[in-house]
Amino acid sequence: MSTFARTDTSLLGRWWWTVDRWTLLALFSLAAVGAVMTMAASPPVAERIGLDTFYFARRQFVFLVVAVFLMSAVSLMSPRGVRRVAVVCLGVSLALTALTLLVGAEIKGATRWLHFAGLSLQPSEFIKPSLTVVFAWLFSMHRLGEYRAGNAIAISLFVLVAALLLLQPDVGMTMVIAAVWGVQFFLAGLPLFLVGAIGVFFLACGVGAYFTFSHVQSRIDRFLDPAIGENYQVMRGLEAFRNGGLFGRGPGEGRVKEVLPDAHADFIFAVAGEEFGLIACLIIVALFIFIIVRGFSRVFKGKDLFVLLVVAGLLVQFGLQAIINMASAIHLIPPKGMTLPFISYGGSSTIALAYGMGMVLALTRERPGDWGERQ
Repeated sequence: MSTFARTDTSLLGRWWWTVDRWTLLALFSLAAVGAVMTMAASPPVAERIGLDTFYFARRQFVFLVVAVFLMSAVSLMSPRGVRRVAVVCLGVSLALTALTLLVGAEIKGATRWLHFAGLSLQPSEFIKPSLTVVFAWLFSMHRLGEYRAGNAIAISLFVLVAALLLLQPDVGMTMVIAAVWGVQFFLAGLPLFLVGAIGVFFLACGVGAYFTFSHVQSRIDRFLDPAIGENYQVMRGLEAFRNGGLFGRGPGEGRVKEVLPDAHADFIFAVAGEEFGLIACLIIVALFIFIIVRGFSRVFKGKDLFVLLVVAGLLVQFGLQAIINMASAIHLIPPKGMTLPFISYGGSSTIALAYGMGMVLALTRERPGDWGERQ
């Protein structure tokens, strides 16, 4: 029996009957998988670096609870509310990201984090969802003739953010933002010859990154020829998948988490493969596919260009991050330190993703005059 009657006109009642409950369930399922996987993967990592056994697990549970409440709260917003909050969030996150270049802690050669009150914050994670909304706003205003400088400002903003991220440096996040920007620009009506020009430009930038950043060059070289350098984490990850087979070795029985430094973060998919097997990994992949396909199927029924561009951008960001993490774990692409959404350990990433997916839920809610028949 439903908690709310169809005649309930309260804020929560209207939300319940208009939000996409299937997507909401899939997102909650990912969060539940993340809680289980953090319990499975993080204790050996914590013990290895001298922390309490459940240090990472306790923190991630708090992050997931905050994320669920934040995602639910954001899903209550109107499109105008989404836009206003995104503009404020972008301004704050840009300022804090710039601050990391001055006072940020350097970890593994990058300055992406701010530390205060015992907490660690990566402000650039919050740039991704908020920038997606601002890009969509500018592109849609230009397309609809409301603001002719929209495209020019969106291009300038992209260059500014990309430069800021590359100074950290964070090439992977820059690539994700570039992909989102390109998809939104294309959907907003970019001429085909410009699509080709931007594609060539991105390819040139990729080549430039290879010759400019030593860590990018090293990762690509090791990926193409593992014999020329250390590829320890990837090899152990592949071994974990082989050991797991179809049904896995059983909860807590995996061994890869005892030797992988990033078993609870970048390589948590390998831990899932070893302990729960191929079937569990395919279920995780299916959840990501369902969320993305479901989101696109709903938003393409609408008539609001701004909503279309925001949801498309956020879903591309969400899906691309998942693909990068999983493809790195199975050695399909060079390794990149990017979390698996809602599953890997990471407070900034988890909360920023919840904010982004909350906006997807908010903008794909059924609204009279904008949507077709109820699903």
